[in-house]
Amino acid sequence: MPDTLIEHAPRHAGDAADSSTPVSPATDELPPIVFDRSHHSDSSLIDTYRALLMPRMIEEKMLLLLRQGQVSKWFSGIGQEAIAVGSTLALRPSDYIFPLHRNLGVFTARRMPLETLFCQWQGKSNGYSKGRERSFHFGSPEHHVVGMISHLGAMLGVADGVALASNLDRQERIALVYSGDGGTSQGDFHEAVNTAAVWSLPVIFLIENNGYGLSTPSCDQFRCAQLADRAIGYGIDGITIDGNNVLEVHDTITRVAERMRVDRRPVIVEAMTFRMRGHEEASGVAYIDPEVFTPWRLKDPVTTFERFLRQEGLLNDGIIAFIREQHSKAIAAAVDAMLAGPEPVVVPRDGGASAAMATGGGASADTPTDSELRELADVYAPADRQPVSPASDAASEKRLVDAIGDGLRQAMRNDPRLVIMGQDVAHYGGVFKVTEGFLAEFGPERVRNTPLCESAIVGAGLGLALCDRPSVIEMQFSDFVTNAFNQTVNNLAKTHYRWGLPVNVTLRMPTGAGVGAGPYHSQSTEAWFTHVPGLKVVYPSNPYDAKGLIAMSVVDPNPVLFYEHKLLYRSVRGMVPDDYYTLPFGQARIVRPGTRMSVITYGLGVHWATALAASMPDVDMEIVDLRTLLPWDRATVFDSARRTGRVLVLHEDTHTGGFGGEIAATIGEACFGSLDAPVMRVASLDTPVPFNRGLEEQFLAKWRLAGRVRELLAY
Repeated sequence: MPDTLIEHAPRHAGDAADSSTPVSPATDELPPIVFDRSHHSDSSLIDTYRALLMPRMIEEKMLLLLRQGQVSKWFSGIGQEAIAVGSTLALRPSDYIFPLHRNLGVFTARRMPLETLFCQWQGKSNGYSKGRERSFHFGSPEHHVVGMISHLGAMLGVADGVALASNLDRQERIALVYSGDGGTSQGDFHEAVNTAAVWSLPVIFLIENNGYGLSTPSCDQFRCAQLADRAIGYGIDGITIDGNNVLEVHDTITRVAERMRVDRRPVIVEAMTFRMRGHEEASGVAYIDPEVFTPWRLKDPVTTFERFLRQEGLLNDGIIAFIREQHSKAIAAAVDAMLAGPEPVVVPRDGGASAAMATGGGASADTPTDSELRELADVYAPADRQPVSPASDAASEKRLVDAIGDGLRQAMRNDPRLVIMGQDVAHYGGVFKVTEGFLAEFGPERVRNTPLCESAIVGAGLGLALCDRPSVIEMQFSDFVTNAFNQTVNNLAKTHYRWGLPVNVTLRMPTGAGVGAGPYHSQSTEAWFTHVPGLKVVYPSNPYDAKGLIAMSVVDPNPVLFYEHKLLYRSVRGMVPDDYYTLPFGQARIVRPGTRMSVITYGLGVHWATALAASMPDVDMEIVDLRTLLPWDRATVFDSARRTGRVLVLHEDTHTGGFGGEIAATIGEACFGSLDAPVMRVASLDTPVPFNRGLEEQFLAKWRLAGRVRELLAY
C-alpha cells in the first residue's frame, strides 16, 4: 500500500469551482463499474450479494407499505447500498459503526434482528428505543452500532471518543463514521477530523457523496474538486472511490482498516454515489434534472453486481429466486411482527385525577401515572452510589480551587480508566490551575490537552462512555459551552432515555461574575441546562461541598455539569477532609437556621445572603444552599418555607428565565397555604454582564438584595 492514500477515481462532476449550474456526481458520462474479485472466494461473493440484496428488498417493501399508509416515514438509501454493505462487511464485529439515514445495510449486514429493527421504525415498544425514536436514531451496544441524531455531524466526535478508548485500552478496534457530502459543511466535521488527526485516532471518516444535501447541490456546498482533498489540510490521507462498486468499497475499507489497526491514523474515504430517491419520500426529487438519473440507473449497485456474478457463473435465475424467497420470508415475518407489535402503554388520565381532586382525595393532577413513571425512570441511568464517608477525621484548610483539585486527583487514583480533557489542562494545569501537577502523576494519555473544539471533545466524552470510560471535560469558561451545546443537550442528555446507555461524563464549568471579566467570561449559564432532562447540574458554594460533589459527579453514570464560581476559587476557605469522600446529589444544606424568612440560593448567593444576615441580626434569616440544581431538594426547601412563611429566592443569574423562577413557582404551588407573603425573587439585571467594575456591581443581584429583604418582611 502506498505511503499516501490520495487516490482519486475519475471525477464524475467536473470542476465544481468552475460550475455556474447545479452539479451532481451524475452530470457527466460515468465510467462503468469494473469488479475485481481477486480477493474474494466464490462463497464470499455470494454472501456479499445476499447482504447487498437484503436492504434493497426491505426498502421496496417499506415503500409499498408507505404508499398503503402502514408506515409513517422513510429515508431511502436505494442506489447507495454498496457503501453501507461493503464497508460493514469489511470490518470486524468489534469495530464500531456510526450510520446515517441511508445506511440500512449496516444494520442488516451486522445481522440485527429484523423484527426489532422493523418495530423500531414504527415506534413500537419492542423496538430498540421503546417507541421514543424513529428510523436509525438508536444504538445497539451488542452489535457495536451507534445510531445518529438529526443534527448532522454530531456523531463524528463520538466516533473519536470510541477510537480514543481503543487506543487507551491497547485494542485493535477502530471506528467508522458516515457523513453525507452536506454534513461535511458542519463545524463538527472539521472538529472531529482535526481532533482525530492530532490525537492519531483510528477513525475512518466515510463520506457518501451523493451530490445533494436534501435539495442543495454540491456546488452550493463546497468548492473543492473532491471532498477527499480536504484530508491534505488535516495532514492525513484521503481516498475517492466508486461508491456503487461493492467490491471496491469492501476492498478499500479492508485495506484502510487493517493498516489503521497498526498505525492508528485517521483516513477520509469519499464514496461517489447518487441518491435515487428524495431525501425522504415526502420531499420528492423534482429539483433534480430527470436526465441525471439515467447514467446512475446503469450503475445500480445491486443489478450491476448481480450481472457480474451471472457472468462469473455464480448466479442464475434459480439461485437468485431462492435467495429472494429466503429474504422475502424473513421480511414478511418482520413486517407481521411490526404491524402486530405492541404500542407503548399509555395510561389515560381521564376521570382518575380530576375525580380524585373533586372529592378531595387521591392523587393530584401532578401525580404521575404508571406509564409516566416508566418514562421518567428511563431519563437517567440508575445512580445507586451511596455517599462515601472519609476514612479518618484528618482535615486541612483548603481553598475551593484546591478542594476541587483534591477531589479530582483522588478520583483519578481510584479509577485508572478516568480521563481528563480540556484546553491547557495538561502542562499548564488549566487556566485556573485546578489540574496543576496532574500530568506528572497521571501522564499525557489520561490528562489530555485538546484542540480548541469543544463540540468534538464533548462528543468524544460520549464515545469514551460508550466504551465504559468516564471522563471529566473542562470548559475553560462555562460561557464556551455554547460551542458544545448540541452535544450536551442532545447527545449527552438524551442517550440513556433513547437506548439505555449510561453516560458518565462530567463537564467542569468555571462560571460567574464579580471578577471584571466582561460579557463572555462571566455569564451564569446554569439555567440553560436545568431545563434539559437527562442532565444533572451541581453548584457548590464552599470547599467541603466542592470536593465531595466533584467526587460524586465522576462516579455518577449520568452527564453532570459541575459549576465552579471563579470568584470563590481563591476567596473562600474551609476545613476539608483529607481522605476521599462523596456527597449525595439532591440534598440541600441549611447554612443558617432562622424563623422570620427563608432565602433559597446557591453558589455566590450563599455568601451574599450570609453577609447580609450578619449585618441584619434582627431579621433571623434562614439560608438554604441548594448545592445541586438538577435534582434540587424540594423537601428541605418546602420545610423551610412552611416554617418561616416568607421566601426569597436569590441567584446571580439574570432575572428573566433564571432558575429561581422555577423554584419560586414550585414553592408557590406546594406551600401556598403556609405562606404569609408572595414568594419573591432577587436576581441580576436582564443585561449582558458589563466589564466596568461599577457597572458590574450594579448588574449583580447583591446590589438589590437588602432592599428586597425589607420589602418581603414588610408585606
